[in-house]
Amino acid sequence: MNPDLGRLQPYPFEKLAALKQGLQPPRGQEPIALQIGEPKHPTPSLITDALIAHLHQLSVYPTTRGTPELREAIARWLTVRFQLVGGNASRLGIDPERQILPVNGTREALFAFAQAVVDRSRTPLVLMPNPFYQIYEGAALLAGAEPRYLACRADHGFIPDFDAVDEATWKRCQLLYVCSPGNPTGAVFDQSTFARLIELAHTHDFVIASDECYSELYLDETSPPLGLLQVAAAMGNPNFSRCIVFHSLSKRSNAPGLRSGFVAGDAALIERFFAYRTYHGCAMSLPIQSASRAAWGDESHVRENRRLYRDKFTAVLEILDGILPMERPTAGFYLWPKTPIPDTEFARRLYAEENLSVLPGSFLSREVAGCDPGENRVRLALVPPLDECVDAARRIRRCVERIQREG
Repeated sequence: MNPDLGRLQPYPFEKLAALKQGLQPPRGQEPIALQIGEPKHPTPSLITDALIAHLHQLSVYPTTRGTPELREAIARWLTVRFQLVGGNASRLGIDPERQILPVNGTREALFAFAQAVVDRSRTPLVLMPNPFYQIYEGAALLAGAEPRYLACRADHGFIPDFDAVDEATWKRCQLLYVCSPGNPTGAVFDQSTFARLIELAHTHDFVIASDECYSELYLDETSPPLGLLQVAAAMGNPNFSRCIVFHSLSKRSNAPGLRSGFVAGDAALIERFFAYRTYHGCAMSLPIQSASRAAWGDESHVRENRRLYRDKFTAVLEILDGILPMERPTAGFYLWPKTPIPDTEFARRLYAEENLSVLPGSFLSREVAGCDPGENRVRLALVPPLDECVDAARRIRRCVERIQREG
């Protein structure tokens, strides 16, 4: 067996199941799940219709590179969304032949990418935010690299302090995972942060893997989050050298079961990743490619999706105002409040007293030098319908008020 498998930690939801072991929630309360970021809004009919209409293509082997039609639809979306050529949809700011690959959701691609790019013979470091999506850590470990965790603290806007990273760390870094908008904080990188990372990548010879799967869930319609490729192009790097982005339809289009996304960026990196994936055996089926093409070509359902999340944030934050310290995020569908008692105990009490499941922040983070940036926070995923989110907020308020009375 691969000895690195023994270095993997239990997944956050395994830890949560163990934490809840032996607890009996109130029988009169319906369960509400805020612990997992699984969208619950309806999948748009344009996606399901396209999928059903192309089921006859199940009789055909798909190719690893995907159909030209899907890659062109993705290229058009990227060009307009991230202003790669001034937002002019008639010109493509990225080459669909050489700079885009469809993938079966960003999770598998974020993992597989590290296996393809890390050179384990050079004592590699893989840098990642802390707290983080645990796939980054597992990918680093199974690629034979050492994970290095960069704290995302409130006093730095929940963005890692990249200027505090020393020269020796950058020299050993082969891959930097970033997540903007962030999971679980909702923090968004600005132009100068992306630009600084691109400069560092060229200076120290590492690759930036930008997880942008929450990029379309922003709360201000006039201010969509920037993307890594957008900043690279603005800096005069139209080839996106050392830059790779990961996008998904799971959150954007409420289609987590479709398992559809893409990677895009540096053509040389894409070509090597393509070679890896040819052996990996992970081509996307043709019906799913057709459904994905329909999804990337439509924005009306995405705007409606954002409206639904805005309504939930407004309602929940109004109920929890003055109860839990938290900030309204810029993007994503998570809240990241501080807890009045240790995060694991707070999660246990919410489940035992209110039949409400939330994820302790420390299950998403690692302690470094005596500091754990996820400690005494919880992640609340506002994915259920509005009425359930409102009910959940009221349950949280009741629980906190009990804790306050006890104190």
